[in-house]
Amino acid sequence: MVRALIPVLAVQVALAGPAAAQRATAPPAPPAVPEALMQAPYEPQLLRLAEIMGALHYLRTVCTAPDTGAWRREMQALIDAEAGSAERRERLIQRFNRGYAGFEQTHRSCTPAAQVATRRYLDEGQRIVADITSRFVN
Repeated sequence: MVRALIPVLAVQVALAGPAAAQRATAPPAPPAVPEALMQAPYEPQLLRLAEIMGALHYLRTVCTAPDTGAWRREMQALIDAEAGSAERRERLIQRFNRGYAGFEQTHRSCTPAAQVATRRYLDEGQRIVADITSRFVN
């Protein structure tokens, strides 16, 4: 019986030697995953929402709505909740600024076109939020 265990023990010792030596050294660092691969599946919608919020921030200011600062505060809340990395934070901010600047260049006062754009952006933003929350929130 002991003779039958000797080959098994020899194999275990031979296998344990390299394994024990590997444990003594630090494990190799996992390869870095590019941020593009770590993006949330709803990233395009989130970026569009940030752009809409920027446009609404400008349009509501021009049209002197009572909620003029609300869209900037909502954007800050979105950044606080979603910007896990500096790169993602920067992308969200850039899209907000893009939405703001796009209307800043074309609307200097509250025109009927600005009011229509506001309504359309509010509707689109609501659709995006509903889609993200229905598909990706538990």
